[in-house]
Amino acid sequence: MTLRARIAQLRTQFVFPTIQLALLRATRRDSERFRVVHFSVQHNHVHLLVEASDRRALSSGMSGLAIRIARYVNDLLSRRGRFWTERWHGRALNTPLEVRNAIVYVLSNARKHARVPLPAGMDPYSSARWFDGWRDFTAESGVPPPFFEAPKWRDNDDPNEQPASADFASRTWLCRIGWRRHGLIASAESPKQ
Repeated sequence: MTLRARIAQLRTQFVFPTIQLALLRATRRDSERFRVVHFSVQHNHVHLLVEASDRRALSSGMSGLAIRIARYVNDLLSRRGRFWTERWHGRALNTPLEVRNAIVYVLSNARKHARVPLPAGMDPYSSARWFDGWRDFTAESGVPPPFFEAPKWRDNDDPNEQPASADFASRTWLCRIGWRRHGLIASAESPKQ
């Protein structure tokens, strides 16, 4: 899924935590019917990999998510008016390879938009930190993954509003296991054009 904004301030240390909070709350609202599995926030758009129980859940989940992000960010920036340039758009993924390619596209999308080549590492403006399919990093190693940027995060007073890997965990075979048939993802891997 892709949501395009009318403003180009989404990928900032000021706005990103607000978008992440909206994603978290939308996922926790009814995770049996609709959940965000992976996300990436770019300067003026958001890429998402979502799971939904049916078309109705997908439509209402995406509409609710779009409204939630727009309200939160508009409030944060003291702005009014239309936030998104268009309705969200996306497509269904049906094979393990399609899912793997989509995961790479979402988690490594900053590489596609970078003006200069980025070093190996994970995008801190994405759900990469909770992803367990990296080829060159495992949670058991105890070594934190490398990030190619180092944002300073605002502290959130409410520990219940802090995202965790369980919040963005997939429940479908394709997104949990199936894509792995085509190999784990390297931290320097770029999306195919």
